Amino acid sequence: MSGLVIAVDGPAASGKSTLASRLAADLGLHFLDTGLIYRAVGARVLGEGGDPDDAADAQVAAEGLAETDLARPDLHTPEVSQAASKVAAHQDVRGVLLDYQRRFAAREPGAVLAGRDIGTVVCADARRKIFVTASVEERARRRFEELRRREAGVIYDTVLQDLRERDRRDQSRAVAPLKPAADAYVLDTTAMDTEMAFEAARAFVIGNT
Repeated sequence: MSGLVIAVDGPAASGKSTLASRLAADLGLHFLDTGLIYRAVGARVLGEGGDPDDAADAQVAAEGLAETDLARPDLHTPEVSQAASKVAAHQDVRGVLLDYQRRFAAREPGAVLAGRDIGTVVCADARRKIFVTASVEERARRRFEELRRREAGVIYDTVLQDLRERDRRDQSRAVAPLKPAADAYVLDTTAMDTEMAFEAARAFVIGNT
């Protein structure tokens, strides 16, 4: 990877994708939300009547992934979120999608990738690594507000429970568990708004470039 690669990892609803997108735009780099890839695979499994916990169903969906799948309107529903976390636990699925992510990271003049294992697996040699986090209660509040703008009847306690379950699965899976890279800058945004988080991340990147 000859260009500047910035890995931005973190748990669900931590704000990592928004932050990574802003960094990419500010620095003139390409941006990839790798979570959308896994969400798209999860959505394909559900749409095809498969089981996200089944490795074979998940691999078939991953191998058949099309660019249009990344634009599906249902990628942020709670059902797809859970399916995404389940398919991401399958080693064969991660292998299928790993090459795509690394090819993207190699684009000039560089790229910002947001995900859960960018700094530890996908781009372990990235020049800059940021791990974005926040309390689960704050992340649930953010996700609740986001979902409530799109649909009625969203319940905060349900969103909170979903995030706790997803955190447990992401952190305990045998393949590429969610954790900060040893050399990552850990950015806790619990008490930050999006602007404060962006300025802190940008200062880290610029100050170390």
